[in-house]
Amino acid sequence: MEKLYYQLGEVAEMLSESASLVRYWSNAFSKYVKPVRNAKGNRQYRMEDVEVLKQIHFLVKEKGLTLEGAARQLSAGKAAVSKQVRVLDSLKAIRAQLVEVKKSL
Repeated sequence: MEKLYYQLGEVAEMLSESASLVRYWSNAFSKYVKPVRNAKGNRQYRMEDVEVLKQIHFLVKEKGLTLEGAARQLSAGKAAVSKQVRVLDSLKAIRAQLVEVKKSL
């Protein structure tokens, strides 16, 4: 079952990035990522925010775009970027399964 909110550290772990980079991306892409603050002031991310951060991660780290380029890609068509991210996630999962099969042989 999916959680309703994810802490900054959990999101950073999902993306394999530092918490400071995720915080920076949240501030730089405030149009798309809107974390909720709890009573202590800590950021809490919804799954929609995590998906956008995954898209940003893909555009910046995988495709090598600048932050401005990533912002343009997101504004031009989030659906296309989302599809690419889902395909990449599926391929990574398949690879992990194949590695497990290879280990068991």
